[in-house]
Amino acid sequence: MVILTLNCGSSSAKYQVFDWDNKDVLASGVVERVTQEGGNISHKAKGKPEYKKNHECPSHTVAVQLIIETLTDPEVGVITDMSMIGAVGHRVLHGGNKFTKSVIVTPEVLDTFREVQDLGPLHNPANIMGIEAAQKVLPNVPHCAVMDTAWHQTMPDSSFMYAVPYEWYEKYSARRYGFHGTSFLYTAKRASVLLHKKPEDTNIIIAHIGNGASMCCVKNGKCFDTSMGITPLEGLVMGTRSGDADPALAFYIMRKTGMSAQEIDTALNKKSGLLGLTGKYADRRDVVSAKDSGDKKADLAFRVETYRLRKYIGSYIAALGQVPDALVFTAGVGEFSWQIRAEVASGLEHLGIKMDMEKNKLACTRNAETCISRDDSPVKILVIPTDEELVMTEDAYALMKGTYDVHTNFTYSFQSPDYVNKARAEGLKHDLEKNPALASIIAKP
Repeated sequence: MVILTLNCGSSSAKYQVFDWDNKDVLASGVVERVTQEGGNISHKAKGKPEYKKNHECPSHTVAVQLIIETLTDPEVGVITDMSMIGAVGHRVLHGGNKFTKSVIVTPEVLDTFREVQDLGPLHNPANIMGIEAAQKVLPNVPHCAVMDTAWHQTMPDSSFMYAVPYEWYEKYSARRYGFHGTSFLYTAKRASVLLHKKPEDTNIIIAHIGNGASMCCVKNGKCFDTSMGITPLEGLVMGTRSGDADPALAFYIMRKTGMSAQEIDTALNKKSGLLGLTGKYADRRDVVSAKDSGDKKADLAFRVETYRLRKYIGSYIAALGQVPDALVFTAGVGEFSWQIRAEVASGLEHLGIKMDMEKNKLACTRNAETCISRDDSPVKILVIPTDEELVMTEDAYALMKGTYDVHTNFTYSFQSPDYVNKARAEGLKHDLEKNPALASIIAKP
């Protein structure tokens, strides 16, 4: 039996096929430019060359149909017929405060997603369209919703409430929700394994740094605070998002320029962050390269981003009330940018966070969990490649079998010290051939 996971955005549909019996990824890919001209699919199956095909996808239904056709294709596919798919897991950005865990999709659940879609106007409509499209193509299997916000529902009200008129919360559900929850769940559970601790005894700070970025303060194995707010705009400096800014800034710029609310929204979400500061770069690799070449704006962007990260680490140590067990870096930038990790950790030695710079430079792989702290560091510094698709897969399977529960009462396969990601283990062999020294920093469960 296989589990299909789907992550439908406004103009894309990412997917993965997981062989549950052999615990292995069979295929993954993405359909791009959905509802736009020039639609195409990029598909990578285990043991086969990458496959690409141009195919117009005027709707998400057509995109999902294209995914199924590709997965069952005799030459490039990985399954023989649709009956092999036992369940489908769907990523949903925003579940509001209605859900504390993943759920089987029902008409009532979809109605709830529609009720809160104003909280995630860029993502939730696409998530809903993806679910509906997949239900049409695969009507006889359970469809499960895995929400980015569910992990954060353990926050106390002192963490999630805004100091605004209380009726805004009562009438409009205005509060902090947080995102990247599936990634935080995976990395928090893996950190517990690597620290040889039970989840309920684990206190860590996680930095999920990708194009979008957020941090999570994990106290006794549960989310205590997070940097993103009612939307993914709040918090850290991101590729194109501003992160924290004075709310009055928007009104000031509107008065000065005549910009509309929608134009301000677009500017803060799509034209700010690193792109706004540099005028041209949203990718951290470009920022670091330009900084090293003497670009002053790139240097400023680098310093603004890393300072914001450092500031959040300090605040979360205060929130924990103790030195954390570990500082964890994850997601694309967190896993690969040793320069950003180095600058973030700089000056935190007095808080027990001591980075080994040589280890840090070695840790640039998605195929291993590494420890980059000094041997005398009270706080471990871990780089844990995230695996949101695996969480979605296991949630969907457990929901299908009726064994699922909130994460504090549920045990994932990756919580075992013996857990092995087969695809990553194979990739690690190649990484070690290129860089044998990498073996010296691999974290041992």
